[in-house]
Amino acid sequence: MTIIWLLLPALMWGLLPFAIEFVGGTTKNQIFGTAVGTLIAGFFVIAFRGIDISPRNFILAALAGAFWISGQLGQYTAYKNIGVSRTMPVSTGLQLIGTSLIGVIIFGEWSSTTARILGFIGIAMLVLGVFLTSYTENKSENIGHHTKQTYTVLVLTTVGYLIYNTLPKAMSASGLAIFFPESVGMVIAVLLYLAVTRNLSAVKEIKSWQHILAGLIFSIAAIAYINSVRYNGVNTAFVVGQLSVVLSTVGSLFILKEHKTTRELALTLLGLAVIVGGAVITTLS
Repeated sequence: MTIIWLLLPALMWGLLPFAIEFVGGTTKNQIFGTAVGTLIAGFFVIAFRGIDISPRNFILAALAGAFWISGQLGQYTAYKNIGVSRTMPVSTGLQLIGTSLIGVIIFGEWSSTTARILGFIGIAMLVLGVFLTSYTENKSENIGHHTKQTYTVLVLTTVGYLIYNTLPKAMSASGLAIFFPESVGMVIAVLLYLAVTRNLSAVKEIKSWQHILAGLIFSIAAIAYINSVRYNGVNTAFVVGQLSVVLSTVGSLFILKEHKTTRELALTLLGLAVIVGGAVITTLS
């Protein structure tokens, strides 16, 4: 069972973009369905283990879930604009870089000189991997401007992921205890987003409810990751979980038929290898 917990997060997170593209619909449909699907999974979690979390930690966990929505919105938007094969390596690389820097600056990780050297080598590899995977040969002015805008949004919304990953470290509760309140925060954030953008009608659309599938896939990955950390340790669980970027990126080229030139493909595969290597080094530092 230990090996299942280890591999399941990478598999499910890797399949998530394909579920999104398979169902289709707008970004509003996708983000609403994902949040609702996660909330449904959250109810199953509390049905089996109950709610064992303080009001303070419940609020912090809900806030973390709300910030996750902003990160996921950026990712879903990028799927449509530049494709899964360009989005996932950049998004994953940015999250790894940001999480590592937050760990060093705020939580005092990499305390030894050796750890700092290895850690910053890992970050340099992540930066290089992001640049390699984002390379494009098409220098058309219109396409280039559109792509730059998408990458800018992706960078800005990644802050949501970083807060989502950081807030649990400020709580005395973790793991499955915070899963349900996080899902509550996700749904509240989505409803606020739809209200502010005047798209509440998306709640009535069938595509929105079909994307509950995406939320369930995400939830399986998240719950499996929590168990993987328990049985395999944080470092092993985290590094293997990052292999999802390889599955989603390579799979998008064959399943979604996303086009890349020979040079773009070569640099993307090289960039993926560099990102995974950087993840290993930063995690083990």
